[in-house]
Amino acid sequence: MGPAKVAVPSPKNFLQKHSKEPKLPARKKEQDSKKLPALSVPRRTDHPVMGIQSKKNFINTNAVAAITGLPKKPQPIYVDRRQGDKYLLETSGLVPKYIKKKDYGVTPKYVTRRNEEMKRAQKEYEASILEHLKKRAMKRLSDEERRSLLQGLKKNWEEVYREFQGLSVEIDTIPKKIYKEKLESQMKQLEHDIEVIEKHKVIYIANE
Repeated sequence: MGPAKVAVPSPKNFLQKHSKEPKLPARKKEQDSKKLPALSVPRRTDHPVMGIQSKKNFINTNAVAAITGLPKKPQPIYVDRRQGDKYLLETSGLVPKYIKKKDYGVTPKYVTRRNEEMKRAQKEYEASILEHLKKRAMKRLSDEERRSLLQGLKKNWEEVYREFQGLSVEIDTIPKKIYKEKLESQMKQLEHDIEVIEKHKVIYIANE
């Protein structure tokens, strides 16, 4: 029993300043080995490249550029009196602006007259063609005749196409090849005739 026996601290292990503050971990070696970023300015130990000379003759080059260059055009100006101030001529209103004319954008009379003459000449030409066709006894197909002719051509095309579809897959003889070319030619001609009749609403034929 009695007081606890505790080791007496040494006077050398006294409490120092900032000894109880948290300390940062030691720096790793990987961070130390990283290279510093390249500087945009030269170092103090760097030396400029010496001895480089240009053979270009700047005097002659400038003289040639001055002789061959286009002169700068002066800006148009005007003055209100003999010794008055200078003003720009472009915005003064003294230069005529055609876009501000009353008849700007209006079709000229001679163009309108020429267009009317062209239309009149076209009508006269069409009338002369009709008269010429009448003299040659040309007959105009009616809508019913045109429709029936178109249906007949389409029916013929379907028949030729049916025959073409009935051909053998392998064309190994000369007669088969000739027959196939014949059917293709007929189909092409019928397609051309059908396209012409569908495109033109008015068709004239010669009387027999």
